[in-house]
Amino acid sequence: MKTLPVAEFCPHFSSLLKEVESGNEIGIAFGRKRKIIAVIVPFEEYKKLKTKRLGTLEGKAKIEFRGDWPITDEELINS
Repeated sequence: MKTLPVAEFCPHFSSLLKEVESGNEIGIAFGRKRKIIAVIVPFEEYKKLKTKRLGTLEGKAKIEFRGDWPITDEELINS
C-alpha cells in the first residue's frame, strides 16, 4: 500500500484516484508522526468490506437487513 502525507496527497489527487481505480490502495498519513488515518480503496473492495459476515455460518446461510434496521452493527455485535 502506498502511503502519502496529506500535503502530498492533495496536489496529486487525480493521479492517485487512477491508481485506486486500477486496484491499488492508498494510505493517507497525518501529523508529525505520519499516522495513517484513512485508506482509499477501490469501490468494489469497499463493498466487500461492508458486507455483514455470518462467522461459522458463512456460506451456509444468508441474512439481509432492512434499511430501517433499528440498531447499529456495534449494538448488535456487543449485545
